[in-house]
Amino acid sequence: MSKDIVESCPQAPSAPPQPPLSLDVERPLTKQTNPARTPASTNLNSHSPVPWSSGLCDCCNDVSSCCLTCWCPCVTFGRIAEIVDRGSTSCAVSGALYTLILCVTGCSCFYSCFYRSKLRGQYFLEESPCTDCCIHCCCEECALCQEYRELKYRGFDMSIGWHGNVERQKRIAAGPPAVERGMTR
Repeated sequence: MSKDIVESCPQAPSAPPQPPLSLDVERPLTKQTNPARTPASTNLNSHSPVPWSSGLCDCCNDVSSCCLTCWCPCVTFGRIAEIVDRGSTSCAVSGALYTLILCVTGCSCFYSCFYRSKLRGQYFLEESPCTDCCIHCCCEECALCQEYRELKYRGFDMSIGWHGNVERQKRIAAGPPAVERGMTR
């Protein structure tokens, strides 16, 4: 790919890395303020990219997700998209759209590379070993497996989706119920 084409591709906006759910659960969806006017904006620019938790070809580290991606990449992609979009799209809708694009054009990799960029932006992950688009065009299944492993590494249970993870986090934050003790002497 020529350098001009790569530079003209839109990049997903970067956001500061966040814990999986602890801060985002309680934050209401509101209109964003101008980041140039916030005092923390100088700190946001000082973040350097961090490496992925596993390599692109480390598919055998998680055999179950590797098999799922090999035989049904639409499910893997749908789960990734639901978590990355923070529940605004469902796994079923994203997976169906991925399958439709794959069946009609054969180029679902262009759709999935957008979510890789978005995931990298959310967690300040390195764009390596090459651009997101190249990785998805050449190694679609490996890229999906790596993204799936990354979200699992960050504490998400991929099988229950965004809303299930939010509920799980609320239960964990609430803690166990208080146990009343009987009278002691």
